[in-house]
Amino acid sequence: MTKVIYTVVEHDGGWAYRVGETFSETFATHDQARKAADKAAAEQVTAGASSAISYEDSKGAWHEEYSKGTDRPETEVKG
Repeated sequence: MTKVIYTVVEHDGGWAYRVGETFSETFATHDQARKAADKAAAEQVTAGASSAISYEDSKGAWHEEYSKGTDRPETEVKG
């Protein structure tokens, strides 16, 4: 199973959460960033409808896949 880690960090004069190399919007406080990370992590594990998805990888290539609504990753929030 895939595990997605959300890490709360100082960023751009405030606080944000990071997943891999991607940052969220900047929040004024650590608490606000933590709450946003907790919410995003909870939403990611919630089962939903199966659908087609497209995403860009770190090399700039686009991919099309079919995602089953029950195939959700494990998540963790740090920081």
